[in-house]
Amino acid sequence: MTGNSYDMLLDRLKELGGGVLAFSGGVDSALLLHEAQRVMGNQLVAVTVSTPYVPEREVREAKALARAVGAEHLVLELDFPESMRSNPADHCYHCKKRMFQRLREQAAEQGLEHVLDGTNVDDLSDYRPGLKAVQELGVVSPLLDAGLAKAEIRALSRQRGLSTWDKPSSGCLLSRMPAHVRVTDAALRRVERAEAFVVQCGFPVVRVRNHGDVARIEVPRNRLADLLDADVDQHISNTLKKLGFRHVTLDLRGYSMGSLNSTAN
Repeated sequence: MTGNSYDMLLDRLKELGGGVLAFSGGVDSALLLHEAQRVMGNQLVAVTVSTPYVPEREVREAKALARAVGAEHLVLELDFPESMRSNPADHCYHCKKRMFQRLREQAAEQGLEHVLDGTNVDDLSDYRPGLKAVQELGVVSPLLDAGLAKAEIRALSRQRGLSTWDKPSSGCLLSRMPAHVRVTDAALRRVERAEAFVVQCGFPVVRVRNHGDVARIEVPRNRLADLLDADVDQHISNTLKKLGFRHVTLDLRGYSMGSLNSTAN
């Protein structure tokens, strides 16, 4: 990480002067909130969008993080429109577009010009149709503008004592569902509860991919043996079956970010 990147971030925030920040509570938006709050003060409003496909835990953590830095924080609820229940391949685009349109309205209500988000350099390397919405709606991405990548953002977060410095990436619950398969609220809650339970079992990085009545668990490859421990895997399997899955499987390839993207292309 270069000091120049951090200086560029501060300069960009000073140039912007204020705005509404799309605040998920993840590592990227948490660092951006921390720095923007120092630079912009009361000209910054953090906004967390709550939808049926965002884990409730993420919203609670976002509230706590905003309180910790003393930022003004709002939680706005968006519904789950019928057009997205078929989980189209570009659901991220439609979701982000709705979200940023709502944040633009919020910014106008509060007399603020800009909408900010936590997009970083690494986000350009994965299949992320949501970036199209960012570009179309003129959302400002200060971390990207400063050339900051995820590793640098984590390092800066650790230096500043932010609890999110090693927080695993999450993503919305729609990413656990194959594209073009109808998504119900019940399926979302089932996946959310399943992942929360596996986390409680000592696996903070986990995805439970929903394939109808089959749960496909992904954990990092270096944790596969831990999960295959006779007591652990039986406990997890029994619990996930109680949640409604008929079969519980472990992906031997290990965790892969966006592993269902192949079904989206």
